[in-house]
Amino acid sequence: MFSETINVTAERLTPTNTTHNATTDPQQQSPDDAAAATTTATLPPHGSSLRRVLTIARNAFREAVRDRVLYNLVFFVLLLTGGAIFIGDLSAAQEAKIIVDMSLSAMLLFGVFIAIFVGVGLVYKELERRTVYAIFAKPVGRGEFLVGKYLGLCLTLAVNVLVMGAGVSLALLYVRGGYDPLVLSVWPAVALIYVELMILVAVALLFSSFSSHALSALLTFAVFVIGHFSADMKLLAASTGTTGAKILFGALYYLLPNLSHYTVITEAGHGLTPAPAAFAVALLYAFVYIAVLLAASILIFNRRNFK
Repeated sequence: MFSETINVTAERLTPTNTTHNATTDPQQQSPDDAAAATTTATLPPHGSSLRRVLTIARNAFREAVRDRVLYNLVFFVLLLTGGAIFIGDLSAAQEAKIIVDMSLSAMLLFGVFIAIFVGVGLVYKELERRTVYAIFAKPVGRGEFLVGKYLGLCLTLAVNVLVMGAGVSLALLYVRGGYDPLVLSVWPAVALIYVELMILVAVALLFSSFSSHALSALLTFAVFVIGHFSADMKLLAASTGTTGAKILFGALYYLLPNLSHYTVITEAGHGLTPAPAAFAVALLYAFVYIAVLLAASILIFNRRNFK
C-alpha cells in the first residue's frame, strides 16, 4: 500500500517536472528571454549596491551587443566614411574637411537612433517580458535596476563611438598619406558627441519610466531637436509679445538640455578644438543634468505600479 502511494505520487509529479524542464530548456528560449534569464541568474543575492548595478550593466551590455541593428548602423557609418573619401576626391583640397563633416554628422545621427530606440526599450522590454518581476524578487532596488541599465547602454555606445571614430581617423590617414594633426583634433568632437548621446539616453530612460515605447521615442527625439535650437528658444522668449509665449519658451530653454554645446562638427572640420575651459564646462553640465534625469527616473519608477 505504501509503495502504491509512492508510485501514484511520482506519476503526478512527473508531468510537472517535464513541463518545467521544457520551459527552461535554453535551446527553446528566444535570445531576449535567454538574456533576461542570464540577468536574473547572475544577480548576486548579497553584496554591495555597486556590485548589483555593475552586474545589471554588464548583462545589459551583453544584451545590446546581440542586437544586429547596432552592427548595421555602425557598418553604415563606416560605409559613409569610405564614401566621403571618394566624394572628397572630387573637391579641391577639401577632402579632409568633407570626411570629417560627413563622418561626424553620420556618427551623431545614427548614435541618436541607437540612444533613442534602444534607450526607450531598456525598461519596456523588461516589462513586456515580465522579467522585471523575477529581478525585483531578488534584493535589487528599482534605482539599481535603472542605473545599471543606463550604464550598460552607455558602455555599448562608447564601443560604437570608438569604432566609428577610429574609422574617421583611418580615413584621414589614408587621404593624407600619413599622419596629420586633424587625425587627433577630431577626437574632442567625437567625445562631445558621445556625451550628448549619454544625455539622450538619460532622457529616453526618463520618458520610458512612465510612458509607452512609441511616445517615449517621440518625446526623446523632440528633446534632441529642440535642444539644438536652445539659443533660439531664449531669443523667442525675449522677442515675443505675449506673456504665455514668454513663459513657454523660457521654460523650454531652462528645462531642456542645451545640446548646441556638444556639436562642434564644423569647427572640427577646420582643425579647431574646443577650449579646455569650455570642454570642462560642457562635461560638468552634462554630468549634472544626467544625475538630475536619473534621479527623476528613479523617483517615478519607484512609484510605478506593475500590477
